Amino acid sequence: MAPDMDFVKFVVDQMSDAGSVRYRMMFGECTVYCQDKVVALICDNQLFIKPTDAGRSFIGEVTEAPPYTGAKPFFLIEEQVEDREWLCELVRRTEAELPKPKPKKKKQ
Repeated sequence: MAPDMDFVKFVVDQMSDAGSVRYRMMFGECTVYCQDKVVALICDNQLFIKPTDAGRSFIGEVTEAPPYTGAKPFFLIEEQVEDREWLCELVRRTEAELPKPKPKKKKQ
């Protein structure tokens, strides 16, 4: 089920102080980018943050779940989505640990 756009916009706004945050609807779900790196997915009106060691140490006791059938587990963020400062710090730490995206090959 596709996420509610009001929820998507709320979550992206909550993350906005973490850096250049944007989202893109793909395959009926939402991919969230920070500094052009995929940091999160929004599926069925739930926020899933890409797992990193930095994120794990920041969160402490982590709840992990796959965002969709067949996916690897991500960090499921529930009540903390309301805490803007906490969420931005998690996104900053996650983004810092992720590799830069590979440049796209030009079509010939």
